Amino acid sequence: MNRIKSLFEKKPKRILNVYFTAGFPKLDNTLEIMQHLQDSGVDLIELGMPYSDPLADGPIIQASSLVALQNGMTVKRLFEQLKGFRSGITVPVVLMGYMNTVLQYGFEKFCEDAASVGIDGLILPDLPAYEFEKTYKEVLNRYGLNFIFLVTPETSDERVKMLDSMSSGFLYAVSSSSTTGKDKQFGDISTYLKKLNGLQLKNPLLVGFGIKDKNTFEAVQEYTNGAIIGTAFIHAIADSSDLKKDVTSFIHNVLA
Repeated sequence: MNRIKSLFEKKPKRILNVYFTAGFPKLDNTLEIMQHLQDSGVDLIELGMPYSDPLADGPIIQASSLVALQNGMTVKRLFEQLKGFRSGITVPVVLMGYMNTVLQYGFEKFCEDAASVGIDGLILPDLPAYEFEKTYKEVLNRYGLNFIFLVTPETSDERVKMLDSMSSGFLYAVSSSSTTGKDKQFGDISTYLKKLNGLQLKNPLLVGFGIKDKNTFEAVQEYTNGAIIGTAFIHAIADSSDLKKDVTSFIHNVLA
């Protein structure tokens, strides 16, 4: 069953995808946060695999990665935590991380274990498209995992179409070329999103980087299928003494 495809068929607009770092704020919070996100109305969960040098991430997500690593989070431990998670979590879940982490684990073993616990897809921003085509696409297909590429305002129309043709699940539109968590004026990206919307892409389009609240979530809906929130959510739960309350409050404020 392709949970991501089913999601967009049932709900083509106003998708909310929330990113957080596995093993943060505490090692054993991962499943609890996932459950609270689903219960609060989140459509898709992007689970970050902590890495010591996350190039695309701003300081808040970098700090959450460091905390998670210090807490003892590893890929092996994450898969152990995720065993059986599908008994309670029905929304699509994708893993986001970096190639070094996956290669250290073993790419095929990683895909096999991810698929076996019920993961739907991968986002690996530093996997070059030509290496994906040449080496990794066949492995991902064998285990039924979607692979999501990122595009930026500097990506040419021709390359956007190429990355869209190689992606499955959705295409991740980065709202600017900066790292995550940067403030920006969303009027500045409407032209970019309108252009992407006009390229007749085969995949649904979700936009991330800088989406942080109801206003920014609403600002990108016209030309996309939804948005991704990461930094602001991690900030909201960083010092939480009541995860259920803080997760629910954050998501309800976005969707209200």
